[in-house]
Amino acid sequence: MAGEQAMIAAGVGSRRDVSAEEIERVVRLALETFRIPAASVDVLATEAGKSGTAAYVEAAQRLAVPLLGVSSARLGEVADRVITPSARALATKGVPSIAEAAALCAAGAKARLLGARVATARATCAIAIGNAS
Repeated sequence: MAGEQAMIAAGVGSRRDVSAEEIERVVRLALETFRIPAASVDVLATEAGKSGTAAYVEAAQRLAVPLLGVSSARLGEVADRVITPSARALATKGVPSIAEAAALCAAGAKARLLGARVATARATCAIAIGNAS
């Protein structure tokens, strides 16, 4: 539609002790997988409880994007749209995928995942595209 601007969001889920380096690595791996230039990413998103941690703040700074914390309630609203459910995330957070749900929430209206999340040892990342308006 005319006037709508694409919004690209990187959603990340992780173990509690993840480092900024690993968050940045998993985001770059996802971007490479989907052939998205790093400069095209508009936001880094994760669950609200982790968005204030030093690792996430530093990773967002390294990637030169704003950091968005998404509430568990909001993550739950898009749970039926994740494509790679995790029993661990469902058991501990009540959501089948933090990375995919966070990406969908952050990408805005009509968001869609570009594919299944990618993973490193301690983090996962999903990329979603939507409309900023």
